[in-house]
Amino acid sequence: MAAQEGGMRLVSHPIAAHDGRLPRQYTAEGQGAKKDMSPPLEWYGVPEGARSLALLVQDIDADPVVPWTHWVVANIPPATRGLPEGFSGAAGAGAGAGRDQLGGLQEGVNDWKQPGWRGPVPPSHGHRIQFKLYALDDEVHLGNKVTRDKLMEAIDGHVLEEAELIAVFQGVVANN
Repeated sequence: MAAQEGGMRLVSHPIAAHDGRLPRQYTAEGQGAKKDMSPPLEWYGVPEGARSLALLVQDIDADPVVPWTHWVVANIPPATRGLPEGFSGAAGAGAGAGRDQLGGLQEGVNDWKQPGWRGPVPPSHGHRIQFKLYALDDEVHLGNKVTRDKLMEAIDGHVLEEAELIAVFQGVVANN
């Protein structure tokens, strides 16, 4: 389920292992410590000349607000090859897994007005969740409150390449 433009690729093995469905632990339907954690992401083929990466995760089928932002991450160092499971969200609250090695990385505010990752919640079953990674020719300067709109404005004219991954939020299926 990894789409690509140019040579950059974005993948998540748990999503691929579930035929493109977003596993339960990355949603509000997870249980206990395995609930609402950010999924692990890996990327390959970051173009030479990239000075930072940005990640935007959105529900592209949300109603009435399309798209609905789940996660905004800016100024990811270009040498980074991914973000681990639980980097953000319920399990990654606070310092986050591996956060100390990521320099000026900034997590933004999602459409719930909360910082970091927040996975899909019912009744958004069947919605497509778009993970989009941008390779940028510069770092972005977004101030203290990072939002989707500020990010999109800041990266305009600075995108070297993009990679996309689509996951479907199916929700809990009875008798599975």
